[in-house]
Amino acid sequence: MNGDQLAQWLEGLGLADQLGAAGLPTFERDLGGIARWRDPGTGAPLTDEQLADLDRLLHQDGDDPAHAVPLALVQLRRRAQVRAGLLASPTHTYASLAEVRGVSENAARFAVHKAAERGALLVVPHDGGVLVPAFQLGDDGELRPELAAVLEPLLASTMDPWQVWTWLTQPAGLLGGLIPHEAARDADEAPIVRHAAVRLAERATR
Repeated sequence: MNGDQLAQWLEGLGLADQLGAAGLPTFERDLGGIARWRDPGTGAPLTDEQLADLDRLLHQDGDDPAHAVPLALVQLRRRAQVRAGLLASPTHTYASLAEVRGVSENAARFAVHKAAERGALLVVPHDGGVLVPAFQLGDDGELRPELAAVLEPLLASTMDPWQVWTWLTQPAGLLGGLIPHEAARDADEAPIVRHAAVRLAERATR
């Protein structure tokens, strides 16, 4: 494929926006609609040799290079979609959590930091600050008691906070498709959720 064909292929797959996140060369279309590829490190236009290398790299997954799909970019796109969904769900800042708890913002910040250090609250970094996902909290703004034993092994593992947030709020294979934080509300399901969390944490730490 030449540069324009490669760009069209990626656009057709909906993967063009994931190139930069993967550390790969990116492209922009000029006024004539031609794709202009640039090196991520130098910003210089890609040579024909570099384009050929990129083409081979993107087509290396699968038995048939002509129909291969760059799985790493597919995974990045899926992760971006999930993250966007998480960010659209209810969350708290220090200020909004302080309002729910009826305390000062400084008191809420201190309590959040201490709870996070103990592995007793999921706190997610975002845009230079932090978010506290609301699913884990009760109406009083405090951690739901049934989630304490679920969060502890996950937050003690090497899992990224975004991964923990995703697992707790998406259908989980280890739970037969149940959503972990919802299943934990059921006294019969709670021990199974805790066991699944421990298994997931152990797998992530290996």
